[in-house]
Amino acid sequence: MTYKIDNAIIKKDVNGKITLIDPENVFADEDAFIAIKSDDLITIQLLINGIINNDFKSWRELGKIPETEPLKSLFVRLGYSKEDIATMIKEF
Repeated sequence: MTYKIDNAIIKKDVNGKITLIDPENVFADEDAFIAIKSDDLITIQLLINGIINNDFKSWRELGKIPETEPLKSLFVRLGYSKEDIATMIKEF
């Protein structure tokens, strides 16, 4: 079971005008949006899918994670290789 976060692109031109690029029309009835960097969105989706699949090697071994550490580094700390992450991304 794979979980997908509905998303679209928010683009800002040189004059500051914001345009929503939503080819699937997922946000047609929405009045407000949140912007998240693309790599952070992918990381969040991978984390959610890892939790759903109970796929994490051992959360307890992580210990305290510094607040300054990027979310993306969790995969490395959990013991995932680049190949493991590439496989998870292909599931999208």
